Amino acid sequence: VALDKMEDLSLKQTVRRLEVGEVEGVLFTKPICSTWDQVWKFKARPDDLLIATYAKAGTTWTQEIVDMIQQNGDVEKCRRASTYRRHPFLEWSIQESPDDSYSGLELAEAMPSPRTMKTHLPAQLVPPSFWEQNCKIIYVARNAKDSLVSYYHFHRMSKEMPDPGTWEEFMEKFMTGKVLWGSWYDHVKGWWKAKDKHRILYLFYEDLKENPKREIQKILKFLEKDVNQEVLNKILHNTSFEIMKDNPMTNYTTEFRGIMDHSISPFMRKGVVGDWKNHFTVAQNEKFDEDYKKKMADTSIVFRTEL
Repeated sequence: VALDKMEDLSLKQTVRRLEVGEVEGVLFTKPICSTWDQVWKFKARPDDLLIATYAKAGTTWTQEIVDMIQQNGDVEKCRRASTYRRHPFLEWSIQESPDDSYSGLELAEAMPSPRTMKTHLPAQLVPPSFWEQNCKIIYVARNAKDSLVSYYHFHRMSKEMPDPGTWEEFMEKFMTGKVLWGSWYDHVKGWWKAKDKHRILYLFYEDLKENPKREIQKILKFLEKDVNQEVLNKILHNTSFEIMKDNPMTNYTTEFRGIMDHSISPFMRKGVVGDWKNHFTVAQNEKFDEDYKKKMADTSIVFRTEL
């Protein structure tokens, strides 16, 4: 037991955090920066579907809803592989060890059509071929406060993320946009503008939480798919937080064991609206609100921070 404890301790001390770099002023991990040219030149196909979000905005949830729709509610088919194998994470690459390596680009390029992919890229950094091919894109936005809290906990548990520092420090980084994938404010606003020119379904995490059936029906319509009531109920059930949290194909427990430490914070933590109230002090909340007003003054988007 003592030896185990020692090994455990040495493991915790040797956690290496990934280095970061920048592409056009947006912070990315070094592996993303080093493959950026290939990401930018990625060749989209007309029948590609892209699921885009800022990090921790219900990406995996949306991917699962879309896959359930595409597989007509067939649960077994949806468990054919983990989320990140079914839907390549376009810009993401890990060059850790043979067990923990991943290239979203390679995966996407090898995949037969029609492909569904995911990205956290801000609209201005999406490979131009997606616009040229007029691809359908589903974007999901989540309110800033809950996004910040969820992102903070994700940084704590994943060593592919830079060290978050204290809650206070991370909040500062988030507000100034000095986090991976850049400013939340620029992200949600950039995609909001893009939706007027492109085939983008812009959804809100809070709406999905409040009325998943209604939002799934929007996705069905956007994908020009039709399912009967029974299949719709199946999709609703199998994409609920409780079911997904226990599904090894969606909860990120099957791969990246050397990278994600679910004992610090599970990948699927709470999935609620309003958890920020358990983290923000009154002073922090006031400071955040004031800054938020300034940064969001030039947009018509309205977010809900509680239901």
